[in-house]
Amino acid sequence: MNPEETGKAYDQITHLWDRKAFNRKDGIDQHKRAIAFSENKGKALDVGCGCTGRFIDLLQSEGFSPEGIDISERMIHLSKACHPEVTFHHQDICEWEIQGEYDFITAWDSIWHVPLDQQERVLQKLISSLNPGGVLIFSFGGTYKQDEHKNDHMGPELYYSTLGTNGFVKLLIGLGCILRHLEYDQYPELHTYLIVQKPRYWAVRKVV
Repeated sequence: MNPEETGKAYDQITHLWDRKAFNRKDGIDQHKRAIAFSENKGKALDVGCGCTGRFIDLLQSEGFSPEGIDISERMIHLSKACHPEVTFHHQDICEWEIQGEYDFITAWDSIWHVPLDQQERVLQKLISSLNPGGVLIFSFGGTYKQDEHKNDHMGPELYYSTLGTNGFVKLLIGLGCILRHLEYDQYPELHTYLIVQKPRYWAVRKVV
């Protein structure tokens, strides 16, 4: 299942987030923890921004100038309607050439849809797009080792992949990142998130 197909699947289920019953506090405390590590509050990027705008709102309230990117055309349409002053990109994060540099990047419940063979390159791209001292928070499936699967729990079939907890930690250490926080925040479920920071002095390191 490629990212374009994932975007079309999410086009069908925007109602799951665009409703009063959705918990807009989901992920907020985790993001506040990540923001506390940020050394500067300039540009921010929400990868897989969806349509709720809750992280956009949080980032704005904390003094950031956020942008959003999502593979779902419908999600982007709804986001623009709620935040016309914010720049949103209808793009595939695997292919998108990020032009700016950011002090904060979030990829909450989004890059686990990235094909397994592109996970490392997407993480490297996000780290490379951080300013020195910038912070990345992202969630993933905290399995013991690499895994990929499909399910239709939300309606249409969706693809998921993960490098596993040790895989992500090894990759990020190899990229020269400072690991600030790792948590299985819905234990015993495998939903896991990492907060990492780009050091002030960072040599470019490529995944081959």
